[in-house]
Amino acid sequence: PVCSNNNPYASFGATLARDEEQNLWSTPHDVTHTEADDDRVLYNMIVVRNQLDKDSEEWQKLNYDIYTLRQTRKEVRSRWKHILEDLGFQKEADSLLSVTKLSIISDSQNMGKARDILLRLSEETNIFPTSWELSERYLFVVDRLIALDAADEFFKMASTVYPKRPSGERTDDSQKVPQ
Repeated sequence: PVCSNNNPYASFGATLARDEEQNLWSTPHDVTHTEADDDRVLYNMIVVRNQLDKDSEEWQKLNYDIYTLRQTRKEVRSRWKHILEDLGFQKEADSLLSVTKLSIISDSQNMGKARDILLRLSEETNIFPTSWELSERYLFVVDRLIALDAADEFFKMASTVYPKRPSGERTDDSQKVPQ
């Protein structure tokens, strides 16, 4: 019998599946992705879940939480992408949203402005879900928008497309328990 270990592509599918399983963000092959706080939270949830019995209630709950977190991240990313495309960055949207360990802030003087805009986005729009903790990842994206002189337009469009609802109105997050 021929041993399949000689085939350099034998494990390719398995590697892709494993990377997809750990896909914390848009770059699953970036081994540095667990260095960001929000990535580390998800990574730790995956590690704990993988140590549990798949039939257990804990495993099912953790699996659901992991799925929910991933879906939330995808939704936030698609909201940002939608606005970027509406602003005319159709070709650049994915690269503007791509953040890895190698990403740098273009100008340290923009850091304060980027933080302010990100904070305003979280407080004055619904581009992030209510339960969202501000992600360092989007600080890099806002910095890029400042460098492109598009940060203010992005904020205006986010305010229009994802307006903040009055606090009395509740939609899909009414079942969330306050922390």
